[in-house]
Amino acid sequence: MKRKIFVLFPDGVGLRNFAFTDFKQIGEEKGFDIMYWNNTVFSLKDNLGFNEVKIENHRNHPLTSLYLRARKHIELNVSEKKFKDGVYSTYKFPFSYKGFKNAFKTLFVKVLIGLNNSEKGIERIRKKINDLERSTSKYLYCKKQLEVHKPDLVFCTTQRASQSISTLLAAKDLGIPTVAFVYSWDNVPKAMQVVETDFYCVWSDLMKTQVLQYYPFVKENQIFVTGTPQFEPHFDLSLKVSREDFFKSYNLNTNKRYICFSGDDETTSPLDQYYLEDLANAVRSLNTQGYNLGIIYRKCPVDFTDRYNTILEKNNDIVKVIDPFWKQAGTKWNEILPTKEDFKMLYNVCEHSEFVTNVCSSTVFDFVLHNKPCIYYNYEQPQLKQGIRDIGQNYNYVHFRSMPNENAAIFCTDKNDLKNLVKRILDGELSNVKEGKKWFSIVAGKEPEHASENIWKTIKDILNEQ
Repeated sequence: MKRKIFVLFPDGVGLRNFAFTDFKQIGEEKGFDIMYWNNTVFSLKDNLGFNEVKIENHRNHPLTSLYLRARKHIELNVSEKKFKDGVYSTYKFPFSYKGFKNAFKTLFVKVLIGLNNSEKGIERIRKKINDLERSTSKYLYCKKQLEVHKPDLVFCTTQRASQSISTLLAAKDLGIPTVAFVYSWDNVPKAMQVVETDFYCVWSDLMKTQVLQYYPFVKENQIFVTGTPQFEPHFDLSLKVSREDFFKSYNLNTNKRYICFSGDDETTSPLDQYYLEDLANAVRSLNTQGYNLGIIYRKCPVDFTDRYNTILEKNNDIVKVIDPFWKQAGTKWNEILPTKEDFKMLYNVCEHSEFVTNVCSSTVFDFVLHNKPCIYYNYEQPQLKQGIRDIGQNYNYVHFRSMPNENAAIFCTDKNDLKNLVKRILDGELSNVKEGKKWFSIVAGKEPEHASENIWKTIKDILNEQ
């Protein structure tokens, strides 16, 4: 008899890893009956023909978000004290006092922080969140779905979504094993573990060490190192198209060599458009010296600002916009959903660009897998003023300490050096590919191409132990 697995999508961020890769196909080949437990606006049945159980009740307890915010602040306070490191305070978002409602919420959260600012306090907050979510109609609704469908295990595609708390509690209370996948390379030190499950799948030994370090209630035998499906498409040679076909598809000039500028979200890089302008100026200057260069601008999928428009219009002779294939299914960032076609497009942007430039993005890994270097911008823009976030703090974050050495990326720390760095890369004198691959192995694990298989093996092992 096939084991039934519920794959839970509390929001859209897991679709890319677990709906559009070969994850489902591999699981079915291993004999699992896979049902998607879908809390998103994206219909897996209508769009992909997958079996799904839709979660129509989306209501968390009204106090849950406030307790979660308090928990995050307390966890960061505890980490700052425990590790004697001020970096943790930079992960906090500022409180808002704008309007009575926001002011009241802020005061409530601050009282919670003041009363629970310790590891014991975190335990109290965790228990309170679980009590709140067990009292909701959503908890009862999800519990009923589980009683009807009787899955053998629930696999949650991200550990950071509040929408999954009540669903996973319902599963645990029915004695159904639960597994959460830690979604992103920077999530653990940033206090972004919202859910508590029986087991966890992580990218690498590094991430396993971090989970044990930051969450003492998680034991070593609960953590499995699997890798992430995020990078699996880069090992799929069937996605590759010829340079001529790729250039024709996107109206690129076959006589030019293209540099990819990978855009960032407004929070991470609020002045990102000016780094694109700097690259355009460097390219113009190099073109007067006999280089025939262009720029592919691939925006951040969740950035819908118009901040690049002026610079794109001014440089439309050398900058070609190739938007990612994502769909806006709602108003929130996690309702901007990827499409399967984007894998192929990203693969070939990496394959047919000379290198990538951006601010602190994990696209460094996408490109080194295609043997292409990466320039990280790490200088202030003159437009920086009070109230605008300086990008420099990004590189102080804990996840950047995973770099094996300073050569794992090429850092541009002075605008005046950008042209020379671009020239040296194009001339074959400068690269971070070798060290970047070492960094990738540290972050993403030793078997990045087999992550989906490793996750299904983990699920099988867990079920066999039950």
